[in-house]
Amino acid sequence: MIRFIGTGKSRTRFIQAPHTAYMNFLIEGIQQAVILLLTGDGETYSAVYATVTVSGGSMLASLVIGIPLGFALGYFNFSGRRQVRTVVDTLLALPTVFIGLLVYAFLSRSGPFGEAGLLFTLTGIAIGQTILALPIVIALTAAAIEGLDRQLRPTLITLGADRRQLLLSSLWEIRHGVLAAAVTASGRVMTEVGISMMVGGNIKWHTRTITTAIAMETNKGEFATGIALGLVLLIIAFAVNLSVSALRKRART
Repeated sequence: MIRFIGTGKSRTRFIQAPHTAYMNFLIEGIQQAVILLLTGDGETYSAVYATVTVSGGSMLASLVIGIPLGFALGYFNFSGRRQVRTVVDTLLALPTVFIGLLVYAFLSRSGPFGEAGLLFTLTGIAIGQTILALPIVIALTAAAIEGLDRQLRPTLITLGADRRQLLLSSLWEIRHGVLAAAVTASGRVMTEVGISMMVGGNIKWHTRTITTAIAMETNKGEFATGIALGLVLLIIAFAVNLSVSALRKRART
């Protein structure tokens, strides 16, 4: 493409680089990414394994802890409930680098849990990601409980339901909200960089996750590896959403 700057005789001509060069570069990167995935590149799949392991562990911990806390926050009336809800909602916007800094301080040698040896390990990253996902699970579970039909509890009590049956029935009614909380939390956990970089140290073959690997490989100019890891991240996200859709369909039948 040729453009002119200025007017009249003072116009200056320059040639702008064609967009096709960028498209060819992207296509070549995708082709190399497919080759890396199909040939079983060890470095690529090491980052995938670290991501799946850490994300799975942190999501399991956040759901086990967060669902009961979210249920209690949304179901029971107690002193200071509004203040607690405000704190939980505020923690939804907690920066990942700040969480990474706090976890690093606690797990470092000079910290209170330094002797546990969890710094620069997958377990340490999972702890940080659990802290990241926990407010999401609590807030969305509480919101789902608050959206329940007001007549549900009196109706169940009239039918002779005990406390355990009240709890299970209420959880069943908000099952879609809990699934939404799990999907939202997993999306933020899998795509975070700050915690994995600060607590895990981005150690090759050990604590390097997909997102930290993408950032590092892109800075090195290894765009094929970055694109490959990005495609894997999209595949994992698609698989998670597909599983959630299947669970929703089964729950409706």
